[in-house]
Amino acid sequence: MIDISLKVLVVDDDPDILELLQYNLEGEGYQVFTAENGKIAVEKAKQHIPDLIVMDIMMPIMDGIEAGRIIKQLPELSKTYLLFLTARAEEYSEIAAFDIGADDYIIKPVKPRALLSRIKAMLKRELAETTGSEKIVIEDLTINKQNYSIAVNSNSWVLPKKEFDLLMFFVSNPNKVYSRDEILSNVWGRGIHVTERTVDVHIRKIREKIGDDYIRTIKGVGYLFANS
Repeated sequence: MIDISLKVLVVDDDPDILELLQYNLEGEGYQVFTAENGKIAVEKAKQHIPDLIVMDIMMPIMDGIEAGRIIKQLPELSKTYLLFLTARAEEYSEIAAFDIGADDYIIKPVKPRALLSRIKAMLKRELAETTGSEKIVIEDLTINKQNYSIAVNSNSWVLPKKEFDLLMFFVSNPNKVYSRDEILSNVWGRGIHVTERTVDVHIRKIREKIGDDYIRTIKGVGYLFANS
């Protein structure tokens, strides 16, 4: 059973889906809140500060992408995971979701047990104590593992969780080339439905903050993190 302190906000305009997900999540011990559109989702996210938001894309009043964009810009929600659960299977929708900082993208229909397994894997870091040094310094780059922030010279940012996970994967495995498929397997996990383009989007967003010197493109192969 999951620690009841972990909070999940489920957002969908289909009341049957809301009821089904709420029932299954509460059965696992999560504290669950629901919203039927993106505007209400933003309000409830501010109110409850959930650990995870499971959000549909196609909704009235405010769609999931716009709601997710607003949520990801709020400092108090910087550590909140954002998982899109949607019928939109087009690649451009997936790229748009990851471009605003989504941590996962799952296409409906999905079996509740499979979704719960993905959620448990996503939140397992929240159940473990932080170990090791809180800060990593590599030349002009400082990484703070406690609050998911990075600093380069006088500039600092709080990264979305998946960007931070990706950067930490590279930092933990320096000077070694990884293909996009290997990066997906190590950072997103096997069986996760995301395209290789997702890796490129996340690396582009990290480079916008830390520059192009650290994560290098090896043409025809993949990416390498150079720390020297």
